[in-house]
Amino acid sequence: MVKITRRKFIKRGILASIGLVLLDSLWFEKYIIDWNYFDISKSSKNKIRVIQISDLHFNKLRSFHKSIARKINSLKPDLIFITGDSVDKTENIDSLNSFLKLIDESIKKYAITGNWEYWGNVDLTKLSKAYSTNNCELLINENRTISIRNREISIIGTDDLVGGNADFTKAIENLKHAKTNIVLTHCPAHRDIIAMQKEQLNIDLVLSGHTHGGQITLLGIAPFKPQGSGNYLKGWYKESEPKMYVSKGIGTSILPIRFGARAEIVEIEI
Repeated sequence: MVKITRRKFIKRGILASIGLVLLDSLWFEKYIIDWNYFDISKSSKNKIRVIQISDLHFNKLRSFHKSIARKINSLKPDLIFITGDSVDKTENIDSLNSFLKLIDESIKKYAITGNWEYWGNVDLTKLSKAYSTNNCELLINENRTISIRNREISIIGTDDLVGGNADFTKAIENLKHAKTNIVLTHCPAHRDIIAMQKEQLNIDLVLSGHTHGGQITLLGIAPFKPQGSGNYLKGWYKESEPKMYVSKGIGTSILPIRFGARAEIVEIEI
């Protein structure tokens, strides 16, 4: 039996710990998607299932993207909301298009811009066309009212707060009356502005992303949050109206790692 000295034992333990951290941050938290489900419906009848996809930062179609598409198709949602930072460069739109084509085209989709669509000088006309070919509308300070299961739902999509020209007042122009109103806005800090501008409009849900849940956190504390995060990091914010969910998103930016901020997709019944 080979004896191991205390020093070697500690050294091996440290190396093993480093290896586990690297495996977690470079692979597990990036590619093993956390699917989170919530039911915020007010009635057990005619529920509408929505899925939020945020912060794809798409550059290449990978196997985990294909598994995401398969899972979405199996869930058969009524709506898919893509809440910004889908691509950082115009040349990545074709790869994004390949991913979207894997998702059932009959599912209605709505998308908004994020800061990286602007910071990367993405061709928004080309991006809008790619979305359009996959039954998805890019909303930039616009709204749409649709009917699903005899329920009128208004989807309000704003431009990005940091890189674009977010204008909630413009986004709700000519808004048709609906019992359910959902706002898509990339930066969660925009919620504070929306709360002041919504006046008598009842907003059932705000969906945001942008923060990546901190992307790298230590004991639940994010040492860095991007501009436009405000006092928000991840998950639900219900202490005041309108209630908001901030998705940790799927991709990464600046550094290709996640730690303490596992990638997620959100499924909500309303």
